[in-house]
Amino acid sequence: MEIRTLRAFVEVVRQGGFSRAAETIFATQSAVSKAIKQLEDELGVPLLNRQGHKSSLTAAGEIVYVRARRILAERDALLSELDDLRGVKRGVLRLGLPPLGTATLFAPVFAAYRSRYPQIEINLVEHGSGMLEDLLRAGELDLIASLLPVSQEFDWQELRREPLVVLLPESNPLVERPSLKLVDVKELPFILFQSGFALNRVILDACKRNGFEPNVSVQSGQVDFIVELVAAGMGIAFLPRMIADQRDHALVRAITLAEPQTDYHIAMVWRRGSYVPHAARAWLQLSKISAV
Repeated sequence: MEIRTLRAFVEVVRQGGFSRAAETIFATQSAVSKAIKQLEDELGVPLLNRQGHKSSLTAAGEIVYVRARRILAERDALLSELDDLRGVKRGVLRLGLPPLGTATLFAPVFAAYRSRYPQIEINLVEHGSGMLEDLLRAGELDLIASLLPVSQEFDWQELRREPLVVLLPESNPLVERPSLKLVDVKELPFILFQSGFALNRVILDACKRNGFEPNVSVQSGQVDFIVELVAAGMGIAFLPRMIADQRDHALVRAITLAEPQTDYHIAMVWRRGSYVPHAARAWLQLSKISAV
C-alpha cells in the first residue's frame, strides 16, 4: 500500500470525482484512475461505486477512507516533527478558519506571519466550525479557529471575546432601548447564518434556554446580505460587536444583546495531546500577541 494511492483515493472522495482530484494532486485523470484500481486490487475489494461521472463509497470504501485520512495525517505530522528536530523553518501550516470574522481577526496575523516566516506555506481551509472540527479531529488540520466552548478532546488558546448585538430596522421601536434580551425579540422573525456557523448554535441554544424556538425567516452565509435583509425589514439578526461596527448602515441599528452565554468567544483550537508543529506554534504565538 503506497502513500500516493491513498492520497489519490482520499482526494477522489473529497473532491467528488476523478478530474478534480487529478487537479488537486497535479496528476492526470488516467493516473488517478490507475492508482484507485491498484489500491482496490491490493485490498481485494471495490472501494467506489462508479455511476457514470459520479462515484460513491462502498462499505469497504467508507472504512478505507477513514483509515487513509488518518494515515496521511500521521505521515504529515511525522514529517513536520522531523523538520522541527532538524531546525528547518520551512513547512506547511494547515489552518482552518470560519468565514465570520476572519478578515477582522486574522488579516493582521497573516501579514505578520508571512513577513516573519516567508518559507512556510499556508494551506487555508474556510468552513463553518462543525466541519473544521471534523477536519481537525481527523488530523487534516493543525489549528482551527472556533467558538468556545469546544469538546474536551481539544486544547485552545483564547483570541477574543465580544458581545453580540441585535440588528434591527431603524423603524423598529426597540431601537430606543440601550440593550435587549432574547425574550424582547422572540416574536420577530430571525435572520440566521447557515447551519454550519457556530454562531447559530449560540443563538438557538440561548432561545431554547428562554423557552422558545425562533421563527427563522432567512439563512445566509453572507454578512453584508444579512445586514441588507435587516434594512429591508425581513427580520432581525445577530453579529459580534466588532463586525457590526464595520457594517454601519443608515437603516439598521445595533443594540447590545444582554443575554448570558451569548458572547462571541473565539479561540485557536488544536487536538489535545497531539504534536503541534513549529509552523502551528508560530501562528499561535503571533495570534496571541495580536489578541492582546
